[in-house]
Amino acid sequence: MRSPLVLIVAAMAVPSGFYRPLVAELESRGWEARALPTRGFERGEPVASRSADWSYGDEILAIADAVAKARADDPDRPVVLLGHSLGAQLAAGHQIHHPPAEGFVTVGASVPHFRSYPYGGLPVLAMGVSVPVVTRLLGYLPKPFFGSPGARTLMREWARFVRTGTPPFDVPHRITTPTLVVQLQGDTYAVSGSNKVFTAMMVEPEAVTRWVYTRDAVPEGGTTHHVQWVKTPSVVVDRILTWWDALHPQR
Repeated sequence: MRSPLVLIVAAMAVPSGFYRPLVAELESRGWEARALPTRGFERGEPVASRSADWSYGDEILAIADAVAKARADDPDRPVVLLGHSLGAQLAAGHQIHHPPAEGFVTVGASVPHFRSYPYGGLPVLAMGVSVPVVTRLLGYLPKPFFGSPGARTLMREWARFVRTGTPPFDVPHRITTPTLVVQLQGDTYAVSGSNKVFTAMMVEPEAVTRWVYTRDAVPEGGTTHHVQWVKTPSVVVDRILTWWDALHPQR
């Protein structure tokens, strides 16, 4: 089987350019990779406002368009979706509701339900409660709120996920395509409990390979921080290639 094309779905409020080190590392191993645009956070593109709004569903459709285009351009190349944080939620929605990519990788994925977090999840719950109030008043989520400037519909859907633990899209069945779940040790945004809830909710157990990226495994200058791991991604890329090769051994 040919090496895959990896489509990277970004974390909340993280522009696609931030993933250049990850794209470069994957391509140095003979794979293809590209980071999908992050709506509202790309240079020169419109930002969220009262008149510019979008939803989880809109973002999932954009992923579906990107996967369909990749297949039309090169039908023989398998596609792997790599979802980071919010991107893992959106990519899971794609895998459930559209023809799935041949592989699914999550990094820092979570069900952001406040009850999954330490201290009773009160700081997370505070965000879940404040977002609908602010977006109702202003029509979008302004700085300095988490994820800002955020589209009102997407941020309200995310806030409801925080309050209820129910995802903003139906889950009529769980993902059955091979899935590598990367848990970042010490991740304060996607804590271990919330990561495990996400995996159990979204993916069939037999499809899951779970790996914890521990602090003692990071390269020099590296980290397992929820976002900053992207700057030194070699260890994560090593694990992705090992996982894929195990699924598709050379004959």
